[in-house]
Amino acid sequence: MKEIKGLYVILVAMFFVNLTNMTLFNNEWNGIAMWLNTVLFVASTAYFLLSKDAINKNK
Repeated sequence: MKEIKGLYVILVAMFFVNLTNMTLFNNEWNGIAMWLNTVLFVASTAYFLLSKDAINKNK
């Protein structure tokens, strides 16, 4: 259950980046927002793979 919460937090962060870009910056910082979302996506993929390996080792 801990892994799901971590992935959910990263997903909320991705939506927050997009919302901030659209509302505060009027889509002027699309490159930075895309870069941040890419970093968050890679971080979530690594988090998922590490937690999957940890679960498989415990079985």
